[in-house]
This record gives sequence, C-alpha cells and structure tokens, in this order.
Amino acid sequence: MAYPDKLLADDEEVVRHLHPHWLTVLRPVLLLLVAIGAASFGAAVVPPGPQQGMVRLGIVVLGALLLLVFVLVPLLRWRTTHYVVTTHRLLFREGILARRGRDLGLSRITDVSYTQTLWERIIRSGTLTIETAGDGGATVLRRIPDSDGVQQLIAHMIEEDADRRAQESAGYLRDDGGDWFPPQDGWRPTAVL
Repeated sequence: MAYPDKLLADDEEVVRHLHPHWLTVLRPVLLLLVAIGAASFGAAVVPPGPQQGMVRLGIVVLGALLLLVFVLVPLLRWRTTHYVVTTHRLLFREGILARRGRDLGLSRITDVSYTQTLWERIIRSGTLTIETAGDGGATVLRRIPDSDGVQQLIAHMIEEDADRRAQESAGYLRDDGGDWFPPQDGWRPTAVL
C-alpha cells in the first residue's frame, strides 16, 4: 500500500516506505496456529452431555479473546507502523486507534547510525538512531528491515536535500527531468519548481 500523497508536499516524493521487520509478526502468526489447534482439540475432547455445547462455546470465546489480544493487536500494530523516507523528510507514524507521529526534516538531521546484533545481521534487521539539530535526544527506530541500507539511503537523501536547497537559494531552476539549470539573463522565476 502506497503512502498517502495528501501527506506530502507538492514537490515531495516517497523514496522508501517501510514497516517494522517481518519477523515482528512471526510470533503472532505462530500463536494463531497454536491457538486454533488448541481450541479445536479442546472442543473435540469435550465429553458428550448436556453442558457440551456451553463448554465448546466457552472454549471458542476464550480462543477468540486470546486471538484478539495476542494476534490481531500485534498484527495491526505492525501494519499501522510506517517509516517513510521522502525527498524532504523522514516520517514516522504508529498507532491503531490513537496515532502518534513525528516528521524530521532532512536538513535538521545531524547524524544517522545503525546497530545490529548477530541475529539482526542474519535476518537483515537493526536499530536506527537519528540525531537532529536542536533536539535534546535522539530518535531510535527498532526492528528496521535492511537497517544499514536505510542508513545509507538517509545519508544520501540528506546530501541531495542540501544540494537541492543550495541550488534553489542560488536561483537555479529544475526541469521535469530533475536537472538544474541557471536562469536566463535578467530573468528570475516567481516560483521554483
């Protein structure tokens, strides 16, 4: 699913849209399989009698509640967590009912680093730490897929953003192909693309 264009500026494009690493949802999926198997087995071994229907209904209700808490909520949390790298900023959004988000302009980022344990190196995941100018602390993003690649991408995007800002401040224009060219003699644009 593409990131909503309505959240982007006119000249802003999504470069990379990520969710937490897919292993984040492995545990809920395994719990789903175990819960379905256990509920089926439990309902099958209920002895016949006048209370058999109520006991089976109780097992199904208990199984549904466990699935809701331990499977559906983690899956929704994973699906509603977005890490988006655009041509101008980084966007972080998370939350199922209550939402929380943060936008970091690329020009404000002073350092991007990543760390990986041995296991995270094997599964190509890791933790990104993003430090910005003017903030007391760092933004830490855990379970990022391809964390070293994302760190390199963000560093590259920071440099491209700095070049774009320098070109715009010098009065250069950008054509539809993304190339920069100087303005005509004495002609200054009213708006830079």
